[in-house]
Amino acid sequence: MSLAPYACDPARSRGRRHPEVPAPTRTEFQRDRDRIVHCTAFRRLVYKTQVFLNHEGDLFRTRLTHSIEVAQLARSIARPLGLNEDLVEAIALAHDLGHTPFGHAGQDALDQCMREHGGFEHNLQSLRVVDALEERYPEFDGLNLCFETREGILKHCSRVNAERLERHEPGGVGRRFLDRTQPSLEAQLTNLADEIAYNAHDIDDGVRSGLITLEQVTEVPLFGEHHRCAMRDHPQLQGRRLLYESTRRMLSAQVYDAIAATRARIAEANPRHEDEARAMPALVCFSTEQRARAAELKSFLFRNLYRHPHVTATTGQAQEVVRELFACYARQPAEMQAGFAARGDTQRAVADYIAGMTDRFALREHERLTGRKLLAGSP
Repeated sequence: MSLAPYACDPARSRGRRHPEVPAPTRTEFQRDRDRIVHCTAFRRLVYKTQVFLNHEGDLFRTRLTHSIEVAQLARSIARPLGLNEDLVEAIALAHDLGHTPFGHAGQDALDQCMREHGGFEHNLQSLRVVDALEERYPEFDGLNLCFETREGILKHCSRVNAERLERHEPGGVGRRFLDRTQPSLEAQLTNLADEIAYNAHDIDDGVRSGLITLEQVTEVPLFGEHHRCAMRDHPQLQGRRLLYESTRRMLSAQVYDAIAATRARIAEANPRHEDEARAMPALVCFSTEQRARAAELKSFLFRNLYRHPHVTATTGQAQEVVRELFACYARQPAEMQAGFAARGDTQRAVADYIAGMTDRFALREHERLTGRKLLAGSP
């Protein structure tokens, strides 16, 4: 299908930091997607925590399955809006490449360890992975992705880090955080798809784990409405089929709402090209009612799942693993792989090394270095 005038056209891309000969059969954004899928950091996502630690069950979401679900939802929204499906897929598949082991618990612990050394932001780390840490090509470090893909990966960025990025890359991916402008519509869309995905799959994983009940979730208006409709249309449904059908309907409703609300906002703003859209307030959105209902669901999950005693208990131990790993490597850099041990900035090298770990490798390293085994049931 043809792209809308405000979509990112790969033929008009701002390009790569290191010029390359175009691929004969793929657009630049398709090429970015393929590089992401084949990179080492992408494969590691299969053993990185989403909410539940990797050893707690084979069927819970991981960072990899989450990223695939975000890509599917993003493409479903992009097509009817005339946006670039290949670009949203590339951004979706790469947006969590910099996440630490143990999910947000690991990120918070690593940020604390790096407080005197520039801190740690997982979005910035995802950019660092594709810009510098992947080692696959003879001519450059990183994956040498297009500006538009890198812009979408950097979802959040502190002003201090944006200023540092701007010094190294004037007018580059850090500039919008200083100018207070928006990323491309494809990047905005992927951010929204990320929210839709994790709200839905955290309900599924939460109920599957037994930490929340289907009855509890039906009290949340966004989910409860679709649960009642599923029961009306299929009175015989129960158990997991009922959960799946209710969640499926909720996902579809959010996707259709986002398409309709975004179309209306684009029609009102009338951007004539992608840079004009970047200069406007965010255009990809939910309706006002859907936004309020999504916020209610997020609040419910925060109170009842993310702060559940079982989750917080494992969170504390996971953070202890990260802190003690950081201290060990900072004292003895030679305990890291040689490529990291040889770097001049020891603390940043340690942060890069830990951030790249899977849950189970971090636990094995922690046991090797400390002689202690944390997180019962882990490998």
